Amino acid sequence: MCRDRLPDRLIQGYCTLILSTPAFWLALLLLLVFSVWLGWFPIGLSVPIGVEADMVTLADRLRHAVLPALTLCITGVANIALHTREKMIEVLESDYVLFARARGESVWSIALRHGLRNVALPAITLQFSSISEIIGGSVVVEQVFSYPGLGRAAVQAGLGSDMPLLLGITLITSAIVFGGNLIADLLYGVVDPKIRRGAAGK
Repeated sequence: MCRDRLPDRLIQGYCTLILSTPAFWLALLLLLVFSVWLGWFPIGLSVPIGVEADMVTLADRLRHAVLPALTLCITGVANIALHTREKMIEVLESDYVLFARARGESVWSIALRHGLRNVALPAITLQFSSISEIIGGSVVVEQVFSYPGLGRAAVQAGLGSDMPLLLGITLITSAIVFGGNLIADLLYGVVDPKIRRGAAGK
């Protein structure tokens, strides 16, 4: 419907730009704009400098985590957006969408009832399967923001031959990936009633 129009080209251009942008460069750009120029967020670390541990609030920790999390979100959304776009084009060119148009359904009704429902499952799969990539890609981002996260701890444990810490991080990472896949499987039944009915029938 909007294929090759201005919104579609803007989305493609944005995703292509993000895919070709290194994560550390984007992190430096966000740090420069929002921390140095605007002063909205702290320059680095996970807690304010010079504040005792028992005085650090949850709001302080969230404020320090905004820019690292935003960097990982921006770099991770491009693949999912391009894949969802291709699936949406495939769905909108199918026979049942042509039949829905012949019945007089509006463009938004077709996009919501037929398009989004059919592209939701691949998007959920990609979203939760990229958890491991986000954890792996967080190492560079944590270095830029001097944020003591899981990826940085894994690198330090590997360089220092700290096997107990490395095994613990591997176990935690595996649990996070397993939990993400479990949530994706549970969401399949919520999005697609046929999967839920099939599981109930068994």
